[in-house]
Amino acid sequence: MNEKACPNCGSEHYIKSGVVNHRQRYKCKDCSYFFTVFKDGKKIDDYYVNKALQLYLEGLTYREIERILGVSHVSVMNWVKKYRVKRPENTNYHPSYRIFSATELSTYFSNPENLRGAGNIVTELGDKFMLIKWERFRE
Repeated sequence: MNEKACPNCGSEHYIKSGVVNHRQRYKCKDCSYFFTVFKDGKKIDDYYVNKALQLYLEGLTYREIERILGVSHVSVMNWVKKYRVKRPENTNYHPSYRIFSATELSTYFSNPENLRGAGNIVTELGDKFMLIKWERFRE
């Protein structure tokens, strides 16, 4: 939605309609809705939304995602609900994660023991890399 639009219907056809509490009041010509200010809410970069949803799908909890990305766990929950993201139901695996620099990551993958018996996904987090690893639960 355009930031200079009616918050009720989204129309860009509005007129000034007085001042209330020292703020300009507007009236929408299409739906006759009165509003006082254009909402300037804080917008989180789409990169963080996509990364948070990706990490959620990889099995991380809301609070883990909050600690990694620095975005509120409530925001992550709202994005999951908004985009109707559902995790696959598979309780036989447990993900763990570690943060690496590029050189640490190459050293990690040069050891064949780190590649056996688990699935690995690497995702970029700015100048670092996150390795998510699944291992079967041992009963």
